[in-house]
Amino acid sequence: MAYRTVGKSVPHVEGVGKVTGTTQYVADLAVPGALWGKVLRSPVPHARVVKVDTSKARELAGVHAVISAADLPPVYVGSRMKDMPVLARERVRFVGEPVAAVAAESNEIAEQALNLIEVEYEEIPAVFDPVEAIRAGAPLVHEERSRYKNGPPVPEDVPNLQSVSVRKNGNIEEGFQRAWRIFEHTFRTQLTHHGYLESHACVVRIGEGGRVEVWATNKAPYALRDNLSEDLAIAKEKIKVHIMSVGGDFGGKASLIDVPIGYFLAERSGRPVKMALEYSEELMAGAHRHPAVITLRTGVEEDGTLCAVEAKIIYSGGAYAAFKINPEVTVLGGRRLASYYRVPAIKAETYCVYTNQVPCTQTRTPGSPQVVFAMESQMDIIARELGLDRVAIRMRNLLKPGDASPMGERWQHICVRETLKKALQASGWKRSKPGKNCGRGLALYERGTPSGRASAAITVEEDGGITILTGVPDVGPGFYTVIQQIVSETLGIGPEKVGVRFEDTDSLPYDPGTGGSKSTNTSGHAAYKAAREVREMLVGVAARTLGCKAEEVRQANGRFTAPRSKGVSFDQIARTAVRENGGPIFHLTMYEPKEEPPVTSFAAQVAEVEVNPETGEVKVKKITTAHDSGIVLNTNTFQGQVDGGVINGMGFTLMEETPMVDGRITTLSMGDFKIPCIKDIPKLTTVLLQSPTGPVPYQGKSIAEMPNVPVAAAIANAVADAVGVRLFELPITAEKVYWGLKQKIPTK
Repeated sequence: MAYRTVGKSVPHVEGVGKVTGTTQYVADLAVPGALWGKVLRSPVPHARVVKVDTSKARELAGVHAVISAADLPPVYVGSRMKDMPVLARERVRFVGEPVAAVAAESNEIAEQALNLIEVEYEEIPAVFDPVEAIRAGAPLVHEERSRYKNGPPVPEDVPNLQSVSVRKNGNIEEGFQRAWRIFEHTFRTQLTHHGYLESHACVVRIGEGGRVEVWATNKAPYALRDNLSEDLAIAKEKIKVHIMSVGGDFGGKASLIDVPIGYFLAERSGRPVKMALEYSEELMAGAHRHPAVITLRTGVEEDGTLCAVEAKIIYSGGAYAAFKINPEVTVLGGRRLASYYRVPAIKAETYCVYTNQVPCTQTRTPGSPQVVFAMESQMDIIARELGLDRVAIRMRNLLKPGDASPMGERWQHICVRETLKKALQASGWKRSKPGKNCGRGLALYERGTPSGRASAAITVEEDGGITILTGVPDVGPGFYTVIQQIVSETLGIGPEKVGVRFEDTDSLPYDPGTGGSKSTNTSGHAAYKAAREVREMLVGVAARTLGCKAEEVRQANGRFTAPRSKGVSFDQIARTAVRENGGPIFHLTMYEPKEEPPVTSFAAQVAEVEVNPETGEVKVKKITTAHDSGIVLNTNTFQGQVDGGVINGMGFTLMEETPMVDGRITTLSMGDFKIPCIKDIPKLTTVLLQSPTGPVPYQGKSIAEMPNVPVAAAIANAVADAVGVRLFELPITAEKVYWGLKQKIPTK
């Protein structure tokens, strides 16, 4: 379909500010009178706190407040489940847990004060492995879980559970009974950080009448406001969260982190308090991606047809569940287990487990990279064991139009086969093997486009200028540019006439923030609805001006026209409307969908690798990605999400890891915690299946959390294809491949 603005590569609205350095982030703020806040963190993974002596720190010149749990009410915080104390009470449960905090005139004085605080710990047994944590007799991370608010029900006879979720469909016993062979394998994925460049920071100011203002590196300001209100017993109307640009998120910036600490320091000192984590603190105490242990049991017929799939997925949730935003307080990867295949019987048991490690939170497509790594690796294993072609076994089992998903969903426009074919064709799959010690691997993924309620407002100025007011923070994907395109397309004007602004949680009723690949389908729909309503109002003015009925008015190329009329410009109609209104027109709207659309999206990837048999080094030479994309609203932004997602997935697959020794993370700098750099980037090829089938305005579909998911399985399968080494644990390091090759070589 031909659009004036939608589908074009429009430059990012926020691009100039970022490249010129004028965009302000929280750490850039200079709030008059602000003190520096710093946190003393636990050096041990599990211990009773015997004594905290802050007397020397309080006497240091320049220190205005020192707090420990003894100075605070018994407040427990969390996005959903309220199980984390603001400062450790009676016990610490992970290395990095906040124990005390200070506010001082400078960062240096605050650091000196921390060194003067004396803490006596009595160490107790810890548990780090999630499988061990749920075995009888494991050390208990939380002895009185029942006292925490919003905790989901869990079996009482299983220790250390944060949450349990069971999703199933069909008769699983019958499915395995008719299977010709049953395959069972266990896969593991690692603890890893999100890798965003901006560490967490916040500023808290308490004004007259207890009015609280917050600036925070947070992608969901309204949720931050609501959680602060609930956790600290402050009326919602007395909290204003300023919406800030966020320097990267990938799921990790939705929780309170140190904002409650900042609040209590500001309350005690009577001054604003600014806190900014050093990156060593970020890697030690900032929420991470869940490690997972996934046991898959899959039954197949002799020709490879799937009969049943059963998974036991154990996520290590860390010491607290407080950072999870999902209502179930769990990780949702299991709900998309084998979701693009025809599986008559399926069961996914998901356990999220307390362990004495840094708490975990949602990370780009929570749980799915782990589950897809397991599922798509096992599909290759099954194909090899049965002597079947890797593509053929998938094609035999992929959904067809009219099929229900394994969990019983009925989707329209199922095109997973076409998506896979596109990826195979673009990658040159049918060509001969790419070379000695080289191999190709493929993997698939499915994900819908979530929706929800949101608000937006449009201001019409007398000169015809349009301003969109949104509650969405900029975290990098280009949402402001997309809503600029949506509104300009709807109003029939150029994008240069449409501005975007964001303010605070007082400016609009509600916004869900970014995350879950839903922004364009929530806040974008709110902006679209506001634009349609403004257009309807302007059409009425145009009809009166042109002397015709409203239904006769047409709009194109910045003009309103009617039969037997030359028409008038958009600017002229806007001027008339504003003058009739007595000033700029401010139009606010709420969007709330009645139901989720029965549409999903599919992705297929092919990875090509070369393995050095002497060292085990894996070099990714090429990754081809195919997407069932709906209509692409902004080609530049879309491609950025695809390439960024693929590279994100590569990092997770090959190098990113925060390993622990005795509960202590050993990679406490970005030099040790390795993420892909320009030399690691292979040739990236993207192919699209565009069709007007998406649920977002102008028929788009989500993209942000699609391309990172299949990468791990595609690369693992390519390594197995290249040198015959099948790895069941991420990351796929040179050392693991090397020892896998050594085990294959017969000894003399």
